[in-house]
Amino acid sequence: MTTTLDPSTQERVDKWLDGNYDADTKSAIKQLIDAGNTTELTDSFYRDLEFGTGGLRGVLGVGSNRMNRYTVGAATQGLCNYINATFPGQDDISVAIAHDSRRMSPEFARLVADIFSANGIKVYLFSSLRPTPELSFAIRQLGCQSGIVVTASHNPPEYNGYKVYWGDGGQVVAPHDKNIIAEVNKITSIDSIKFEGVPERIHQIDEEIDAPYIERIKSNAVNPDVIKKQADLNIVYTPIHGTGITLVPRALDALGFTNVHIVEQQATPDGNFPTVKSPNPEERAAMQLALDLANELNADLVMATDPDADRVGAGARNHHGEFELLNGNQMASLIIYYLLNAWKDAGKLTGKEFIAKTIVTTDLIDAMCQRYNVTCYNTLTGFKYIAEVIRELEGKEQFIAGGEESYGYLIGDFVRDKDAIASCAMIAELTAYAKNNGQSLFDMLMAMYQENGFYYESLVSLTKKGKSGAEEIQQMMADFRANPPKEIAGSTVVRIDDYKALTRTDASGNATAIEAGKMGIESSNVLQFFTEDGTKVSARPSGTEPKIKFYVSVREPLASKEAFDDTYAQLKAKVQRVIDDLKLS
Repeated sequence: MTTTLDPSTQERVDKWLDGNYDADTKSAIKQLIDAGNTTELTDSFYRDLEFGTGGLRGVLGVGSNRMNRYTVGAATQGLCNYINATFPGQDDISVAIAHDSRRMSPEFARLVADIFSANGIKVYLFSSLRPTPELSFAIRQLGCQSGIVVTASHNPPEYNGYKVYWGDGGQVVAPHDKNIIAEVNKITSIDSIKFEGVPERIHQIDEEIDAPYIERIKSNAVNPDVIKKQADLNIVYTPIHGTGITLVPRALDALGFTNVHIVEQQATPDGNFPTVKSPNPEERAAMQLALDLANELNADLVMATDPDADRVGAGARNHHGEFELLNGNQMASLIIYYLLNAWKDAGKLTGKEFIAKTIVTTDLIDAMCQRYNVTCYNTLTGFKYIAEVIRELEGKEQFIAGGEESYGYLIGDFVRDKDAIASCAMIAELTAYAKNNGQSLFDMLMAMYQENGFYYESLVSLTKKGKSGAEEIQQMMADFRANPPKEIAGSTVVRIDDYKALTRTDASGNATAIEAGKMGIESSNVLQFFTEDGTKVSARPSGTEPKIKFYVSVREPLASKEAFDDTYAQLKAKVQRVIDDLKLS
C-alpha cells in the first residue's frame, strides 16, 4: 500500500531504511509502510526526538521521534562528547547510571553504559532498578562528573526517557544544559555513535550506595525518641509498580517503624503499571488500592511513590474520620512547618538557614520562614533550580528543606533532587510526632493554618494539542501581557511579575527589574498576578506537555479547627470566582 508523507518526513524514513540500522528496526518501518499507517509513520519520523534542557523523553518505538536504541545512542554520544571536552586530559572521568521499572529501562541503561565506556568514561551502573534520588546521591558519593537515570517519571506506560545530572548531583542547568543540546544536535549519523562497550570500564554498584544513602536518610530524623514511642504507627505504602519498593520499606524500617503494610497488588515493579490508568500519586485513582487497604487496616498514614520515586503522595484521616489526600502544597508546608519548629526548639536557627521552593508553590512557606527569620528562596519551576541554589550557597548558608507543589520534597542536601525516599521517612516521622501529641497529621495541618493563615491552592490545566494548540497557548500569554487584569475576583491587582521580561510592575505601573541570574531565576515564560487580598495567579505554559497551567492561590485566616470546613468552602468558592473571572474553565 502506498503512503504519502511530506518530503522531510520521507527523507528521514529513507535514511533509516538505507542506513546502518538493524534488521528488526527496518522490518518494523516496512510493516508501517505496508499497512499504510501514514499517521504512525508521520508521528514517528516528522522530527528528531528533542533533547531538552532536562534530557530525553518520548514514546517507545522505531523512528527519529521515538525512544529507541538509536535516538538514545545519539543523545548519549553527544553527552559523552561534551563531558570529554569539558574535562580535557582528565583520565578518571566517571558517570553513574540508574533506571526505573519502565519497559526498556534496563536495556537503555546498559546501552548508555556501553556508549560511555566506549568513549573512555568510567561507568558506575546500578545492578537493578533504583530510585532517581539515589542516582543523585551516588554521583556525589562516588565523585562522578555526570549521571543519567533512565525514566519517564509518571508518564503513561508507552513513554520512556532519561534525565541528565551534573557533578553536584543536580539536573543540568545553564550553561551545561544548552551546551549539551548543541553537542547532541551535532550527531547527525548513527555511524558516529560508539556502541561497542568496554566491559572493564563498567562497574556494578548496589549495596555500597544503598547503605550510606539509608544512613543519611536516618540522620534526617529530628525526633528519634518520638519514633521509638510510636514505632507501631500504622502505615500503608504503595510503590505503584515502581522503584520505591527497593528502598522505602527499608528506610522506614531503619528509622524504627515496625507496622508498615505494602499494597501487594502494586509491589512488583512493572512498566505496564497494570493496576492504574496513570502511575501518578497526584491522582486519587492511582492511590485507590492503598486507600482501600488503609481503611481496612484503620491506618494512620497512607503513602504512594511514583515510578522513579522522586514524588510522593500521602493521606491521613481528617476531622471527620475519613481519609483525605494532602496535595503537594500542603505536604511541603507541613514538612517545613515541622522542621522549622524542630530546628527552633533545638536552638539551631542562627539566621544563616534557608528554605527553597518554586514560585508556583504556596506562599504559606514564605510566611512561615518570615516568622522564624529563615530565608526562603523562590526559584523557577523545576527542582534543578532548587539544586542550583543549594550549590551556590554551599558553605555560606545551611539548607533545611525544599519543595514544590507537584509533590516533590527534599530534606537535607546530600541529594540534589526531589527525594520520595527521604520524604516518606520524614512524613512518617511527623505523623508519629502528631500522634505522640494526641493528634493526627490532619490536626497538625489545621494547627499550621491557625498559626499562619489558611492558604488554599488549585491548579487549572488546559490541554491544547498540536500546532494550533501551541499557537493558542502563545496567544493566551500574549493577551495577558497586552491586557493584564486590573481586578481578579473583586480584588485589585497590585503587582505583576513577568519572568519573560524579568520585570515587576506595581499598581501605579512602575516597573523594576527582576534580576536575571538571581538564584534560580532566568528568563522564562511565566506571568504572576497578585491582588490586594492576597490572591495570586500564575500562568505558565508547560515545557513537556501541550498544556498551559494556571496556579491559583487564595488565603483567609482560620479562627479555629471548628471553622475549618466553612473557611475551606469559602476558599474553594473564591478559587472558582477567580477561574470564572479569568475565563479559565
